[in-house]
Amino acid sequence: MNSKIRRILAVVFFTFITLLFLDFTGTIHTWFGWMAKIQFLPAVLALNLVVVAALVLLTLLMGRIYCSVICPLGVLQDIFGWLGKKAKKNRYSYSKPLNILRYIMLGVLVIALVAGVGSVAALLAPYSAFGRIVSNLLSPIYLWGNNLLAMWAESVNSYAFYSAEIWIRGGVTLIVAVVTLVVLFVLAYKNGRTYCNTICPVGTVLGFLSRFSYLKPVIDTTKCNGCGLCARNCKAACIDSKNHQIDYSRCVVCLDCIDKCKQGAIKYVPRNKATQTSEAAPSAAGRRAFLSASALMATAGLAQEVKQKMDGGFATIEDKEVPRRKTPITPFGSLSAKNLAQHCTACQLCVQVCPTHVLRPSGDLMKFMQPEMSYERGYCRPECTKCSEVCPTGAIKPITKEAKSSTQIGHAKWHRCTCIVNTDNVKCGNCAEHCPTGAIQMVPKNPNDPKSLQIPVVNTERCIGCGACEYVCPSRPFSAIRVEGHEVHREI
Repeated sequence: MNSKIRRILAVVFFTFITLLFLDFTGTIHTWFGWMAKIQFLPAVLALNLVVVAALVLLTLLMGRIYCSVICPLGVLQDIFGWLGKKAKKNRYSYSKPLNILRYIMLGVLVIALVAGVGSVAALLAPYSAFGRIVSNLLSPIYLWGNNLLAMWAESVNSYAFYSAEIWIRGGVTLIVAVVTLVVLFVLAYKNGRTYCNTICPVGTVLGFLSRFSYLKPVIDTTKCNGCGLCARNCKAACIDSKNHQIDYSRCVVCLDCIDKCKQGAIKYVPRNKATQTSEAAPSAAGRRAFLSASALMATAGLAQEVKQKMDGGFATIEDKEVPRRKTPITPFGSLSAKNLAQHCTACQLCVQVCPTHVLRPSGDLMKFMQPEMSYERGYCRPECTKCSEVCPTGAIKPITKEAKSSTQIGHAKWHRCTCIVNTDNVKCGNCAEHCPTGAIQMVPKNPNDPKSLQIPVVNTERCIGCGACEYVCPSRPFSAIRVEGHEVHREI
């Protein structure tokens, strides 16, 4: 393993994980969706013990290679750090670890997971932070470029590309993404991996394990001349060149120190050959804090187990407002509002791949930036299961098309005061015509006059809450028929 191989692997992972959040066709997910599922925190929340065990073994073998290759937010920091390095070479310096802050952040995450406060996990999870940055800031640019290609293809009678709608799914989520990007850029540009080694709870967990890794960078004191070039190029600020010490809990195995050392005094070798270097010993308090937090994290993990447009060329309905629902609607496959809140890290992957723009980030503080459904721009098509296919945490579990058609996530409710049959005295029936389950029937408004205008009646036992009726309803600014969510989904 050398720095060139590491960089190549990092570029591969970074590129395809980024494309997962940009691709609106589903092609990339078919081949590289597994890259989202091997992220550490999503694997813990999904109770994917095979992936968690593999990442633990990888860390015990090679150190924090996960942070410098697999984690996209780590690679993004390296890009920002590289820009800073262009401005000023040999700019880093050794700094003492802020272990108290590291364990506090880990403890906050664990407590939030146990308490089911997913919004905290959403803010601290590195994979989720990266997803928000890409889906909110980079995706509009990507879609704009795609739409330009679609216009060009249409001009030459080609259908190789098709246009996609560009819209802001959540203003608060956009602000959070911008703030996160700015903070990461400033920290990484000036000080390298500061975020990884002080704030990121995943880095703290893997950092403790990396103390015991089999392979690690070793300083040969017989060759070292004390020039400090390794420390001034260590983006993790973990090399104390004066005392020939390396803090392996912060080392992300970038191997830049080996490339920079002109004396050949640093090698990446097995632990039993590390006889000519000393490592800063972890304090007893730090060990106790980590073990306590790790035990809580394991407990938390177990606690979690529990546009396309309308077919036929209908005109797009604009200027609808989001109604205030008594119970928010959660996606098919999420099982319940509780399951979604406990497992979701708000990475925005499901929001990004939703072809009908039904999913958008929640503004509720308890479910901050987690997906919820609304039907102003489309409805949840019974044959679409994309969100369940891409979710890496089990917040939205895989669901078949057949199971989706028999799962009730909510039910439609008619509001007579806004229905155009009553307000404009005109014939309608859109809701009944487009209901995929036949849960809506039109009956005479006047029971004594069969020829009178008809109004909808909802059979709540057949309604699955897909929102087709709400989407096609012509009433403005709110649909006259709206879906109320269910806290717990049920089969019908």
